[in-house]
Amino acid sequence: MAKPGFWQRADAAQELVQELKSLKETIDPWRKLEGELNDIEEIAALSRDDVDLSAEVAAEIDKLEKELDRLEFRAMLSGPEDEKNAIFSIQAGAGGTESCDWAEMLWRMYSRWCEEHNFKIKVLHVTPGDEAGIRSLSALIRGKFSFGYLSAERGVHRLVRISPFDAGARRHTSFASVDVVPELDQDIEVKVDENDLRVDTYRSSGAGGQHVNVTDSAVRITHLPTGIVVQCQNERSQHQNRAVALSVLKARLYQLELEKRKEQAAAHADKQKDIAWGSQIRSYVFHPYSMVKDHRTKLSVGDVQGVMDGDIDPFIFEYLKKTSRRGGADGGTGNKDK
Repeated sequence: MAKPGFWQRADAAQELVQELKSLKETIDPWRKLEGELNDIEEIAALSRDDVDLSAEVAAEIDKLEKELDRLEFRAMLSGPEDEKNAIFSIQAGAGGTESCDWAEMLWRMYSRWCEEHNFKIKVLHVTPGDEAGIRSLSALIRGKFSFGYLSAERGVHRLVRISPFDAGARRHTSFASVDVVPELDQDIEVKVDENDLRVDTYRSSGAGGQHVNVTDSAVRITHLPTGIVVQCQNERSQHQNRAVALSVLKARLYQLELEKRKEQAAAHADKQKDIAWGSQIRSYVFHPYSMVKDHRTKLSVGDVQGVMDGDIDPFIFEYLKKTSRRGGADGGTGNKDK
């Protein structure tokens, strides 16, 4: 029979092992980089009169610089939630079909970015637009630090372009909102009163198994006190969809409570401004010139197509640098600089 306090000591030991493992995963890449740099220095000393070797050294230095950038990038993620998976959502804003199309373009951009970083995507819910694009989408992004990275993208994104839906080829402005919360740990208990929930079921409209479009398996849960709405439609049964939706709801409620404690907002539903003029964190201009500008960091990039293909690391990097300089005032989750 185990002595009193045995399980407490076992849990403490397990936590210590996990902490040591995390520290090792942080330190080892830097040690490896240091060793590779020493090797390059030795080769460089021998390559002064060897053109081929000099070219090889230059290529290795470029490779090391990219790895250094990646490690510096990760070093900025020190928040308690940063390592977690991300529950990611996009909501089309003012602009009708234009904004629904823009929301889908943004989702393509983030999907490409996730692929580049080897993050796994599980789409939980999609509401298509009436004519094109998507009205809303939520997904689970799995991968270490996915929340830490994507928290920098939280806010309203603005598009300026010649509309493909306008026969007069006029310039239109569209908006879409991005929200990100960390996936809740299994050992964190969030109590939800069933009386505070409104649960609606409806017929799924996308891929998700043989019962899609046959039974009302999709689930929408509304948390009445806060107005938070979560949906899931891609699991095989109503029971599974309800379980996933409830898990997402608990994660959002937990994040809301953290934000209240940090005095970042009175409520998560009111945190972001209207999805319209004057509230954007970033503008993507396709016409009359090509530029993507982040209004929080003032970083501008001229390669709009590259950004839309998923090259958003410079924006995330600049934002994390800014928030880390002020001591993580946002806690890694907010966008106080609009």
